[in-house]
Amino acid sequence: MKNEQIIKTIKDTYSRDIRKQLVKTLIKDEKSANIEDIESSYKIINQIFSYVISELGWTFAENSTSWDDTPLKIILETFPKIDETKWFEEKLLSVTKAVRLEGGF
Repeated sequence: MKNEQIIKTIKDTYSRDIRKQLVKTLIKDEKSANIEDIESSYKIINQIFSYVISELGWTFAENSTSWDDTPLKIILETFPKIDETKWFEEKLLSVTKAVRLEGGF
């Protein structure tokens, strides 16, 4: 599936208000440091992120030597300000670390 189709599907499935509220909830839960709330919020965004990865046919093994951040770009486009969350930061850091390990940087 093409990036635009994935973005459209997410936007059609989740209204703008729901997507904004999810990001606000992520930020609020991360600040509260309540593990149960954080896990609940992360579960939702992780399911959507898994959908994006699946639809792209993206596998880490194929993309580990060169940084392909398409899944994160799609999430960022469909969930504005998600880059302000620890969830996004963790995804970015984990992939960056793995690419460095694989590429020997």
